[in-house]
Amino acid sequence: MKKSVKKAAPATSASPSRLIDGRIKELGDWRGAMLAHVRALIKDADPEVVEEWKWRGVPVWSHDGIICTGETYKSVVKLTFAKGASLDDPARLFNSSLEGNTRRAIDIHEGEAVKEKAFKTLIRAAVALNGSKGKKG
Repeated sequence: MKKSVKKAAPATSASPSRLIDGRIKELGDWRGAMLAHVRALIKDADPEVVEEWKWRGVPVWSHDGIICTGETYKSVVKLTFAKGASLDDPARLFNSSLEGNTRRAIDIHEGEAVKEKAFKTLIRAAVALNGSKGKKG
């Protein structure tokens, strides 16, 4: 008698926000705490932000287009801004992916603090940039 093997369905039934909650809990270390912190800053800067879960497990924050992604690696939490090269960054938050023409990233290492006011300003600028595209009538 042949057994039918059912593959588990991908976790698409959970909302993106719950999937991000799960990632934070799953990390269980400074990276989870930092991801939760920057997530709160993003939501504070843009209460209308939309949370998404893309590319097999990457938290994404959008408003009229992608604002940034929140990837976690062994030694860094990386926030990649989709249109970062077009944003003013007087506080010099961007410290990674500086060579490209489009994206810019902020790598946060264990023990580093986020310049909260400057970060929220950057989020608002990204939202404004997204909102300025494609509004021609």
